[in-house]
Amino acid sequence: MDKLFFTIKEASSIVKIEPYILRYWESEFGCIQPKRTRAGHRRYKKEDIETILNIKKLLYEQGFTISGAKKYLALKKEPSSEIVNEIKEELKDVLKLIQI
Repeated sequence: MDKLFFTIKEASSIVKIEPYILRYWESEFGCIQPKRTRAGHRRYKKEDIETILNIKKLLYEQGFTISGAKKYLALKKEPSSEIVNEIKEELKDVLKLIQI
């Protein structure tokens, strides 16, 4: 994968799914947003290919539904509430130290 951009045919060949599935996933998963040429042809970046491979793994290997995969990917992007709460507490402690 030395190229910067891939056509839908190349991308679907790399990830081993049909182009119509790739187009469907684009409509379902907001994280797949290939650039378009002036003629409207899709151009996928390496990051897009990696995202598609991740989605394929969730759906085909791990048995997620599309809805479940969407939720999983959304949670993966957001920090967990435990970490956020820990950071809040640490910041409160820092504020107390600064105010002293």
